[in-house]
Amino acid sequence: MKKITIKYITNTISSKELAELKEMLKEKKNQDLFKDYIKDYYDVHTLLNKPDIDKAFDKLWGTIEKQKPIKQLLFSTWFKYAAAAVIVLMFSVSFYLINNQKQIETNPSVVKTGSPGFNKAILTLEDGSVIVLKKGQSYNAAKVTSNGEQIVYNNREGSEVLYNYLTVPRGGKFEVDLADGTRVWLNSESKLKFPISFKEGVTRQVELLYGEAYFDVSPSKNHNGASFKVSSKLQEVEVLGTEFNIKAYKDEVSEYTTLVEGKVAVNNGGVKKELKVGDQSVLSDIKGDIKIRFVNVYNETAWRKGIFSFKDKPLKDIMKSLSRWYDVDIIIKNKELEDIKFNGVLSKTMSLEEILIPIKRSSNLKYKVYDGKIVIE
Repeated sequence: MKKITIKYITNTISSKELAELKEMLKEKKNQDLFKDYIKDYYDVHTLLNKPDIDKAFDKLWGTIEKQKPIKQLLFSTWFKYAAAAVIVLMFSVSFYLINNQKQIETNPSVVKTGSPGFNKAILTLEDGSVIVLKKGQSYNAAKVTSNGEQIVYNNREGSEVLYNYLTVPRGGKFEVDLADGTRVWLNSESKLKFPISFKEGVTRQVELLYGEAYFDVSPSKNHNGASFKVSSKLQEVEVLGTEFNIKAYKDEVSEYTTLVEGKVAVNNGGVKKELKVGDQSVLSDIKGDIKIRFVNVYNETAWRKGIFSFKDKPLKDIMKSLSRWYDVDIIIKNKELEDIKFNGVLSKTMSLEEILIPIKRSSNLKYKVYDGKIVIE
């Protein structure tokens, strides 16, 4: 009942499953479970406003009774408070039994500590000058302009190679449009080194010093066949024109390259492997083997569209992502909790408290705030 109800709420239910749900709901006990599940998965959004759960349930029940087509059944107007959070929240672990009688207790110290990130970055120019970029503030120069959310380079060719650096701190994100037309999105706590212009026909080279970046590369055919390379601490990625994601944070031992479109070759100096769409390379040692696995591209790149998408993610990895985006130190005191796995799809506009509540409820975690740090006990 829980699984099929979640599929219904999140618009992933099949026609066969919808028929099964209708059959299940002929029993009174299943009707009660259905109602409880809906309350549990939406009560976190009472922080946004006060929906009438009973009225919502009655309306949903009525749509199921009428057996309308699936697309007409899903996300009617009473879901508006969930839509305010952009995407439905759902967290679960294998041993989680929903208890809708628990009430949400907001922790003001967490709300104050963990505010969502926004567009901000630090641009270091070729002469060493530092420019602070952030949402709501523009920057204009001869070769580069910024509207506070992205920075655009317009000097396509130059006689000498000069480099700029774009640093995105914790709690930030930013986009840079390079001089060759390549677009790069930088996640929190990331730093990119890149030339302010490119020599025609010469390999275009940038360096992800650390962090995570999504690349939409301008095709080589537009640059006299010049390929595009991204180097990081452990590897070099060569492309001709494609979209891919590189994750290479300083506090993680491995680097991950996920191919979204086209084809790339990953090289660590000793081993070279090509990726197909949907492949992810995992590299933990500069001289070690490059492991290839097939992944859900959406889960790996959802951050670029303002979404956290966790699939069987250990708690320690989730907390790293939250720490970067909300610019807050999160410490897991009980190491036995680090490997508890969760599934979740959430908007990055949500407050940290809204995200921590269902984690706390589903696994009986306890957390407190000490000197601006969140400690999970």
